[in-house]
Amino acid sequence: MANEFTLPSLGDNVKAGDVLRVLVKAGDVVAVDQAVLELETDKATVEVPSSIAGTVAEVRVKDGDRINVGQVVFTVTGEGAAAAPVATAAAAAQAPAEPPPTPPPAAAAPAPSAPTGGGRIEVTVPSLGENVKGGDVLKVLVKVGDAVSQDQGILELETDKATVEVPSPSAGTVKEVSVKDGDKVAVGQVVLVLDGAVQTASAPPATVAAVQPTVPELRAERGLPMAPVPGHVSVATRGPAVPLPSGGVAPPRPNVPAAPSVRRLARELGLDIADVPGTGKGGRISEDDVRAHAKNVITGQVAGPAGLVGRAAGFASEPLPDFSQFGAIERKPMRGIRRKTAEHMVASWHTIPHVTQCEKVDITALEQLRKQFGKRVEAGGGKLTVTSIITKVIAVAMRKFPQFNSSVDLAKEEVVYKSYVNVGIAVDTERGLLVPVLRDVDTKSITQISSEIAQLAEKARAGKLSMDEMSGGCFTITNLGGIGGTHFTPIVNHPEVAIMGMSRSAMEPVWNGESFEPRLMLPLSLSYDHRIIDGADAMRFLRFVAEALEQPFLLAL
Repeated sequence: MANEFTLPSLGDNVKAGDVLRVLVKAGDVVAVDQAVLELETDKATVEVPSSIAGTVAEVRVKDGDRINVGQVVFTVTGEGAAAAPVATAAAAAQAPAEPPPTPPPAAAAPAPSAPTGGGRIEVTVPSLGENVKGGDVLKVLVKVGDAVSQDQGILELETDKATVEVPSPSAGTVKEVSVKDGDKVAVGQVVLVLDGAVQTASAPPATVAAVQPTVPELRAERGLPMAPVPGHVSVATRGPAVPLPSGGVAPPRPNVPAAPSVRRLARELGLDIADVPGTGKGGRISEDDVRAHAKNVITGQVAGPAGLVGRAAGFASEPLPDFSQFGAIERKPMRGIRRKTAEHMVASWHTIPHVTQCEKVDITALEQLRKQFGKRVEAGGGKLTVTSIITKVIAVAMRKFPQFNSSVDLAKEEVVYKSYVNVGIAVDTERGLLVPVLRDVDTKSITQISSEIAQLAEKARAGKLSMDEMSGGCFTITNLGGIGGTHFTPIVNHPEVAIMGMSRSAMEPVWNGESFEPRLMLPLSLSYDHRIIDGADAMRFLRFVAEALEQPFLLAL
C-alpha cells in the first residue's frame, strides 16, 4: 500500500510555494528527515524534509510547479511508508530499541536528546521576535552547578531592537555554559546544558530535538536566510535585453538563485543582484552575501553600480587611515541597538528621496492651557507635554491626509494605506535611540496618550521594551527641544513615509499688524518620502498641525 507525502505547514500565513528542485525520483529510497524538495515561498527558500520513509513510487510535482500546503508531492511504498509522519518525544521513548527490519538504517529516526522525564537538556536561544536572528550576550546570569527553576532568567541579551532576559524553559542543574559575556549568539544556538531537569506534562519541551518546528524554523536553525518582508518574486525571472549606448543590445540577465527577501534587500541597497557572488549551494545568494558585497562596494574593494550604494561609495571609497599614528585610539564593537540603528538609517536614507520642510508655530496659548490642565493629566498617571499634545494632533492630521499613513511597496508597484494610526516616539537611551509605538492614537484622549508615553519612555530607558511595543509604527515624532536647536532634518523611519522633528521653543518678537509682541514659537521640521508625498501636500499637513496647535479649539471642531 502506497503512502502519500504532502507539503507540510511552511509557517504563519504561508499557503504555497514554487518548486525550485525536486530532490528525489521514482525508485529512490528516502529516509525520515531526508530533504526531498527545494521550495521557494513568499518568505524564504526552504528544503522540505520527508516525514515518511520508504521507496518512492510516484513523484507528482516537477521543477517550476507552484504547490499548496497539503498537496501530495510523492508516494512511497514499503513498510517504512507506514511510519508516523511526526514522532513525539513520548512516542519515541516508548518505541522498541530495534529499528524495523525492512527500511534502510538511515530511515530510523534518532531518539530525542531530552527525554521528558529528566536527563540532559540543551537550552537554546529562543525566538526573539520577527526578523531577529540573534544578539549580544550582555551577562550570563548562571554558572555551572547552579540550580535553576523554570522561567528563571539565565541570560541577558541585547538584540538589534531591545535588551531581553532569556528565561530557562525547564528546571534543573547547570552542567555546562557554552557562552560568555560579550559573545554573539544566534536563535537556536545552545547556550547551556541542564542536568537532571524535569519537564512537566503541560510545559513545552525545551530542546530543539523535542520541539517539532515548522519548515522555516528548521531552515533558520541551519543558518539559511529568512525573509523579513513578504512578496513573491520568482527565481526564474530573466531580465529583458538592455539597449546599450552604442546602439547594440546587451545579453539578457542570467537567472540568479536568490530568495525574494534577498532580492528586496539588494534593491533597497541599490545593488544589482546579478553582481553579488553567492556562497550557498549552487551559488545561491543569501542576505549575508548581499551585505558583504555592499560593504565591499562602499569601501571600494569592488566596483559599485550606478545605484544608491554605488553613489554612496563615492564618499567612502578610500580605506580609513591609521589613526593610531596621530595618537592613542580605542576601538569598540558596534553592537546591538547602535549597529541596527546605523544599518536602518543608511537603508532609509538610500531608499527614500527625503525632503524636509520647516515651520514655526505660535504655542503661546497652548502653553497656557498646558499649565492650566497639567495637574489633571498628572492625576491620570502622565505628564501633559507638547509632545503628547502634538501626538494627538498628528493622529488627526493622518486621518485627514491618508498619504502620510502609508508605505510604498516598489516590488508590487503599490501604495499600502493603513486603517490604523500608530505613532512612534523616539526615546534617547544609554543603549541608543529606541522608538516605542503608541497604538490607535486617534481613538485616545490626550490624557491617555500622555500616560502611555511616560510608561513607554520609562521602559525604553530601563531596557524593558518588548518587540511588540516597538513594531507597527505609521509615523514617528522626535523631540530635541529638551536639548536645544532650532531646526534639523530627521531621517524617515522606513517603511514609514514621514517623521516630525521638534526643536526648542523660544520667545520671539512677532509682528501683529500694529506692533511687535513676545510669542512662544515652536520650530517644527517635517521630513517625508517624496515618492508618495508632494511638497504642497506636505505643507498643507504641516499647516494643519500648526493651526491646531495655535488654536487648540480647532481640534474639538
